[in-house]
Amino acid sequence: MREERGSLAGDIIIKEPYTLWGTVAGKVTCMNGSKFYMRGAIYGDLEVQPGGRVHVLGNISGNVMVGSKTKVILGGTVGGDVTNLGGRLYVEATAQIMGKVKTHVGAQTTIEPHARATEVVIE
Repeated sequence: MREERGSLAGDIIIKEPYTLWGTVAGKVTCMNGSKFYMRGAIYGDLEVQPGGRVHVLGNISGNVMVGSKTKVILGGTVGGDVTNLGGRLYVEATAQIMGKVKTHVGAQTTIEPHARATEVVIE
């Protein structure tokens, strides 16, 4: 498992277990086999493709896309929309979603009662 502390500039693609304590200035894409643990901030979008797992304790300025057969836990602020296309999404009580939380049929979304979400939509 790779672990880093610091700031990364540009888009990154994660294909392995990876822990980051810091920031990413760009889009983060998590592929099949990734287990991404983030404590910090993503200044861009987060895309979790089928087979990826992500836990973010921090802020995401853009949108979050949760693919099928994924597991995503959000525990911070998301500046855009969160779209669950068929994975398992868990929004912790400490989270705040500034945009919409969109859940497609067959996807599993759990939002803790104290979490703040502007609008929850089932598509």
